[in-house]
Amino acid sequence: MTRESGSEAPALVRGLGARDGTLLTIGSVLGSAIFLTTSDIARAVPHAGLIVLLWVAGGFVTMAGALSYAELGAMLPEAGGQYTYLREAYGPLVGFLFGWACFFVVNSGGIAALAVAFAEYLGVFVPVLSPRHVLARVPLGAFTWQPTGGQLAAAAAIALLTWVNVLGVRRGASLQSAVTVLKVASVVGLSAVGLALPARVEPHLLAPLPPGSLAAALGVGMIAVYWGYDGWYQLAYSAGEVRDPGRNLPLGLIGGTAAVTLLYALLNLVYVRVLTVDEMRASGRVGEAAATALAGPAGGRLVSAAVLVSIFGALSAAVLACARVYLPMAADGLFFRALARVHPRYATPAASLVAQAGWATLLVFQGSYEQIFTYVVFGMVLFHAATGAAVVVLRRTRPGASRPYRTWGYPFVPGLFVLFSLALAANTLLEKPKESLAGLVLLALGLPAYTLWRRRLRGGGATPGLPGGSGAPGPSPAAEAKES
Repeated sequence: MTRESGSEAPALVRGLGARDGTLLTIGSVLGSAIFLTTSDIARAVPHAGLIVLLWVAGGFVTMAGALSYAELGAMLPEAGGQYTYLREAYGPLVGFLFGWACFFVVNSGGIAALAVAFAEYLGVFVPVLSPRHVLARVPLGAFTWQPTGGQLAAAAAIALLTWVNVLGVRRGASLQSAVTVLKVASVVGLSAVGLALPARVEPHLLAPLPPGSLAAALGVGMIAVYWGYDGWYQLAYSAGEVRDPGRNLPLGLIGGTAAVTLLYALLNLVYVRVLTVDEMRASGRVGEAAATALAGPAGGRLVSAAVLVSIFGALSAAVLACARVYLPMAADGLFFRALARVHPRYATPAASLVAQAGWATLLVFQGSYEQIFTYVVFGMVLFHAATGAAVVVLRRTRPGASRPYRTWGYPFVPGLFVLFSLALAANTLLEKPKESLAGLVLLALGLPAYTLWRRRLRGGGATPGLPGGSGAPGPSPAAEAKES
């Protein structure tokens, strides 16, 4: 893949193997949710057996998504993940709207939220870096800027991880893998201790079902579980940097999802053996409560440290993967053209990484990322449904395309994922109609931007020297050899 002048264009490096992909998937999912969310589920479904069952069921639904994305990623092994799949199945407008929402709200907002959560737990050990500790008051004309220690810590974490990932995909992946191994070890250690010691309470896994509308309660609980698995798809964003993607991408998605499901099931078995359902409902931090019950205050502090490491790992995975969405958009002429550039020395999407970090940091200091994020939940679930359906669409429209991996259980497995996503979207619309409609308005704001970029593209404004029409530049043999 060369420029017209004959010199080789900078290209991404296929430096991620199956182990990297599996750890990236685990790291993208395993953050703070498993240490917190069971409290919300216990309030919706006050039954120990159903709590564990919901986490396992959530893993099966997530696996249906992973199996579907595995076929798409092996078929279209380019940077961008869902952007690429939606573009190929439904056209550039749908792909653009997905990428638009990712950059301005979903991915950047998620990175901001993880960074602030990291600072929240860091503040437990270093109080001056707490989000509630105002460090200074800086007059800015009619306004006064009052940055907190937590905001500066969050911004520093984003900057550090961005810098590491700019220096090379292997450096970013190595850091991500090391942190993921640490947090998996912490979950396995807590699970081993909790299951080895005598049960503090009788879990009553097969107790009579609670009264009331069980279906509605399970629906509410399942929503909380599903968001606990969020991030399982991020490896697909980095498909352009996976070696032998027809093999390693499915292994990473499926293996990582299976591992997370097992870890979640084990840890929830510990919770129901250590805490009563009422204790889980009353505790906002169920992981700390369980560890404190097992080992006293020292156990709670150890879990706080484990959560800190887990959030940092999830932030690392998000910084690494999410920037890959904007590279093919820009290469297609549908986003800021500078973001299509691959760093000539480090072979990374440095411009996309820096732009992502800048916007996420602005959201950290602005502080409204959580509210904005709630607006686009409805639309993003619809994008998941459309991506699952893309497996069927592309089998019909491109039957002769190479598919190194085919979704197991087709068409029932992608169908299950699509139906669950649509049910989740319907519930979101019913529970939060104003936020859902506001989210659609935010997506609609991308339409004039799409029209503008399409006009520039037709006028010859596409990024020169990059392959057009099929996404981001692929790896060249020389670049591939650089870090393999």
